[in-house]
Amino acid sequence: MKLRLLTASTFTAGLAAVFGCGGGSSYTAPSTANTPTITIVGQNGTQAFTPNPAMFGGQQVVFKNNTSTTHRVVLNDGSVDTGNIAPGASSPAVTMPGSGGNYHCSIHPGMIGSTSAASGAPPPSCEGPYCTPY
Repeated sequence: MKLRLLTASTFTAGLAAVFGCGGGSSYTAPSTANTPTITIVGQNGTQAFTPNPAMFGGQQVVFKNNTSTTHRVVLNDGSVDTGNIAPGASSPAVTMPGSGGNYHCSIHPGMIGSTSAASGAPPPSCEGPYCTPY
């Protein structure tokens, strides 16, 4: 009888552990549904960004990879790094500088792009090794 009582107690405690820890909260990833998108595309046989320049300075943007190759978008000054973006995937939302900025694919350095201020000011002049396509 003691063995049966111990087994039932153990079973009941196990059920409580499995079903009693709900806590009522869950994580929901932030939505990027209304976030502007810069698309990574092939253009005339070369890899490129569109729109380019993008008028999203000072805003959060998402980079959408529409190619069959992994890309990693980095602002030339290093302040933004999307991490690797697999084919067909999108980056997490990243905030572009308010004054605009130049960016490139760190995997394919000949791929360059720029954002200008949200007000539509022209993009900044590109400086550094990423500005001359290979």
